Amino acid sequence: MPQEAKETFGPAAFRPAPAALAGRVRTLAPSLTRSLRRVAEAVANAPAGCAALTVTGLAERTGTSEATVVRTARVLGYPGYRDLRLALAGLAAQQQSGRAPALTTDIAVDDSLADVVAELAHDEQQTLAGTAACLDTAQLEAAVTAAAGARRVDVYGVGASGPVAQDLTQKLLRIGRVAHAHSDPHLAVTNAVQLGAGDVAVAITHSGSTGDVIEPLRVAFERGATTVAITGRPESPVAQYADHVLTTSTARESELRPAAMSSRTGQLLVVDCLFVGVAQRTYEAAGPALAASYEALAHRHR
Repeated sequence: MPQEAKETFGPAAFRPAPAALAGRVRTLAPSLTRSLRRVAEAVANAPAGCAALTVTGLAERTGTSEATVVRTARVLGYPGYRDLRLALAGLAAQQQSGRAPALTTDIAVDDSLADVVAELAHDEQQTLAGTAACLDTAQLEAAVTAAAGARRVDVYGVGASGPVAQDLTQKLLRIGRVAHAHSDPHLAVTNAVQLGAGDVAVAITHSGSTGDVIEPLRVAFERGATTVAITGRPESPVAQYADHVLTTSTARESELRPAAMSSRTGQLLVVDCLFVGVAQRTYEAAGPALAASYEALAHRHR
């Protein structure tokens, strides 16, 4: 079961790309202590200014200690402060050259549609980069292994996560897997009761606190099914009933871009990774199943 914001060291660290740093900070912030969060938010919001600071300077700027600065760098995926500082310098250079837009753009009511397109495209890119940096491939590998060998896969998602749950289910069905998506909380629970060892239950909730998703996952967990949570909050309540947690990042929210919009992008990336992994593992059956579905659809539109 996942623990609070694990530190990473040496070659095994994430070492996220500079452009993914802000997304990683957003994802980890709720699980960080107040002092760690101050340092993390400072480097994400002002990469150029922080890149010019020594570890002592950044500690003074954030009202923390040198040890806290070093620990923050490790929590964010860098072996030490020097590596984080290099990433900040790279991000600052990209922004100054125009190759990486500033991370503080918001969509305003009076923005032109051209500006909206550019800002949304930038936010989507940041979300995808952040999710890729946050996603624990060992957890993903374990989830893929379970789903590839499952007798049945049940997926729970409500609200904005509902269509994502449907997307995963439809993909699995096209490669011959037995899968069901549940947005009705009562049906989700009554179906979860039927699960057991050899089955997989997947809960999709950005907040990790959606009761209508947590309850069926809890039932599936207690019945012995392998459980997977796709969430932007790895320390949230849903994680206590998840054997494997797949973490997503989100773009920065604004009045015209709520979390429901930004979270969906990261969720869909994780769903696609999970599906492709299962298709690879079961290709002998998945390949003909996909070919048959393409043929059936092509025949329907002739």
